[in-house]
Amino acid sequence: MTPDNKKRLRVGVLFGGRSGEHEVSLASAASVIRGLDPDKYEAVPIGITKDGHWLVGEGAIKMLPEILKGGRRVMLTADPTEAALVPLDRGAGAQRFDVIFPVMHGTFGEDGTIQGLLELADIPFVGAGVLGSAIGMDKDVAKRLCQEAGIPVVPWITVHRWRWEKEPAAVQADIEAEFPYPVFVKPATLGSSVGMTKAHSSEELGPALDFACEYGLKILVEKAVSAREIEVSVLGNNDPQASVPGEIVPHREFYDYAAKYLEDGTQLVIPAELKPAQVTKIKTLAVSAFRTLELSGMARVDFFLEKKGGRIFLNEVNTIPGFTSISMYPKLWEASGIAFRDLIDKLIDLALEVHREKARTKYAIELPEGSGGALAG
Repeated sequence: MTPDNKKRLRVGVLFGGRSGEHEVSLASAASVIRGLDPDKYEAVPIGITKDGHWLVGEGAIKMLPEILKGGRRVMLTADPTEAALVPLDRGAGAQRFDVIFPVMHGTFGEDGTIQGLLELADIPFVGAGVLGSAIGMDKDVAKRLCQEAGIPVVPWITVHRWRWEKEPAAVQADIEAEFPYPVFVKPATLGSSVGMTKAHSSEELGPALDFACEYGLKILVEKAVSAREIEVSVLGNNDPQASVPGEIVPHREFYDYAAKYLEDGTQLVIPAELKPAQVTKIKTLAVSAFRTLELSGMARVDFFLEKKGGRIFLNEVNTIPGFTSISMYPKLWEASGIAFRDLIDKLIDLALEVHREKARTKYAIELPEGSGGALAG
């Protein structure tokens, strides 16, 4: 499992960050650290505060909630020859890693920014790269690419914050001309239903847009679909595989942040009660979306299954799905025959596989002897 088969892999579990999904990330990180086999891995929690400070703390999982309060300040250097967490306090040594497991949801963690830093530092990491992460985070761009690939998506209108603030009447008229109420309003670049509202009337639409604009520059307004919520986990790089589908049955009107993380009552049905043909189609669409959005490692792909017409729509793709005790991604793989600890192993193997493939790529031109001066002139 390790590079020299003699030592444990040092795995940095990266969590927190400047995101509306900060708290969800902490819970996911705790589960991942608990799931790392101590015989194979040395787990090092790396916390990023809401202010963007990088902190490192070693030890038991019970320390995790305290890391962001009293951990040692560090920074990650982007120099691939010296890639390490460098302490900001004097006298402490740098910490190098074999692989990073990002468990960061939303802005500055799931959107390609952290992935870009890790690419510069030449550190293997779990999950999608810069392009796939950025696309997956931007629901507007992801929808357009999936639509182009023939994957059905829920009809939507994109609203830019600057236009809503400048021309609110025109924006509202455009939305009402396109969709009947109710509609869903949400930031284009956040997950966990942060900033999302279901607007039932013109009186509710304005406040819903204002609320979503607090969390993003670009807003999605989607047609409300009366549907079952079906989710599939995808695992792999060049040959991705889909898990059995599961169903979310929320106890609220829709699956909002409170229903996901703050309240009991939502049911997870695994496997979902579906016809064999529906299972096959949903799994096929999930893998197709994974490939279309240039993903690798892992993703949870969410669908709507129309209650009356039976049509299937892609809702969204999550490139860093939750790993909490109630998260669907690991639960769906467990139901598909992959235990949590084995799933963590596979994800780390996939990260190392991608890194090996990238290492085969040339990034510099080999010039013939004596040509350097001419080119420089």
